[in-house]
Amino acid sequence: MKTSERIKLLNQVLWDYNISAKEIDAVLTGRKESAGHYNRERIFRKLLESYSWFTIIQLIPPHDIKLLLTNQVINKLRSPSLRNKYEFVRERLHQIIPTSG
Repeated sequence: MKTSERIKLLNQVLWDYNISAKEIDAVLTGRKESAGHYNRERIFRKLLESYSWFTIIQLIPPHDIKLLLTNQVINKLRSPSLRNKYEFVRERLHQIIPTSG
């Protein structure tokens, strides 16, 4: 994904707040704790509720998604269908991506 596309998508996810895409990216990549009142988990949840799976895997590496896609995040998703979808994705990621250690 081109940097300009990434910036556009990150700007759109929090369009109603005065938070820059650079700040959002810094939180997602772990370089910063929060952007406004959004931490990494809340931004990730917002991405899950806003974009398709194929867009999300272009924004965040699968290993990071595996770490972020916890039961706690899934249970906070607004839509029951999204909760079901991402529970399945979480299970698959744990099967196919080795645990670091």
